[in-house]
Amino acid sequence: MSELQRIEQQKALGLSEKVILFGKEIEDSLKERFSEIDERAEINQLKVLKAMQDCKVSDIHFAATTGYGYNDLGRDTLEEVYAKVFHTEAAIVRPQITCGTHALALALSANTRPGDRIVSISGKPYDTLEEVIGIRDSIGSLKEYGVSYSQVDLLPDGAFNFEKIKEVITANDDVKMAIIQRSKGYQTRPTLSVAAIAEVIAYVKKIKPEIIVMVDNCYGEFVDIVEPSDFGADMTVGSLIKNPGGGLAPIGGYICGTTECVEQIAYRLTAPGLGKEVGATLGVMQSFYQGLFLAPTVVAGAVKGAIFAANIFEKLGFHVVPNGSEPRHDIIQAVSFCTPEGLVAFCQGIQAAAPVDSYVSPEPWAMPGYDSDVIMAAGAFVQGSSIELSADGPLKPPYAAYFQGGLTWYHAKFGILMALQKLVDRGIVKL
Repeated sequence: MSELQRIEQQKALGLSEKVILFGKEIEDSLKERFSEIDERAEINQLKVLKAMQDCKVSDIHFAATTGYGYNDLGRDTLEEVYAKVFHTEAAIVRPQITCGTHALALALSANTRPGDRIVSISGKPYDTLEEVIGIRDSIGSLKEYGVSYSQVDLLPDGAFNFEKIKEVITANDDVKMAIIQRSKGYQTRPTLSVAAIAEVIAYVKKIKPEIIVMVDNCYGEFVDIVEPSDFGADMTVGSLIKNPGGGLAPIGGYICGTTECVEQIAYRLTAPGLGKEVGATLGVMQSFYQGLFLAPTVVAGAVKGAIFAANIFEKLGFHVVPNGSEPRHDIIQAVSFCTPEGLVAFCQGIQAAAPVDSYVSPEPWAMPGYDSDVIMAAGAFVQGSSIELSADGPLKPPYAAYFQGGLTWYHAKFGILMALQKLVDRGIVKL
């Protein structure tokens, strides 16, 4: 009876029986793999729990501060928790960091000076970093402040180009920082594994021990049982409205790393002479702590959703990255539709499955920081939260949708099926 009730409930929300049964077939084939994801989530859950217990987290740490935020025990203790979780010397975790791009911009600008050079060794960075660096001109870019940029593209198979990395670093005495983007961004390359990142960090440090290595860890936290910071990354950077916020953090970003790098960031975030001593938390601390505590479970659900989506659309003949059987290193699933109509239908299906603004139909628009129109589906409790069920993509070939999130596996599954339903309804997919 429960199976029949489940099907009837799905039908009531707009799914056809054909789509429901197709999804059930795919889900049944993934049970063993989903069990492995749950095992990793348990290890990460215990890691977070131990960090909180070691730091003696108490309800006093959830209290709000205002004004300057001097002696904010909750803020300072949370940063200790993050440092323990990521196994780093220090961390800065603040609501004043508005997003992942802001966190990355702080890490870059605080730890470089005029005359220094940044080298991206994982190819082109995420679109919004192009203006931060100065690849595309923008007010206040690092280029305006005399920081140079070089880029080493990944090899065709998505691996690091070790020979070229060595060539660029040895040929430029001014190289101060190497940056690595773990996730694919708006590309269809593979996401980088922690093992691959660990290997290239060791290689770079051997060439030039004093080089700072920064890893953009967005979308990757808690997907594996280790992080880039476990293997010598000087800075590991991310957003709290992605994985580590667990869907509860309403804003914020983090940087975990060496004491020196984090100190530089604190002075750039606030002001010279102030550093980490100021920054009121205004009542968001409980959501920061609780979100981090829930993050391993939430991320596990999102990873299941990504694998489910890959298997659904791969079976239907679409190009998916990663494919249905590859290991997972972030929560993002790319599906190439090759037409704008397919991309738009998919995103509109994700929006229709949302708990918030499900009645809204997203359309492509000229979003700030991007070089083409972008369509975004995100009916989220926190605006722009990528750990919640969401999908987006630029309106340019290969017209790929980038699906991520889902606070629960069940919601992620329903969202994928609703996206498929829209494609079926418009004749783009036949079952």
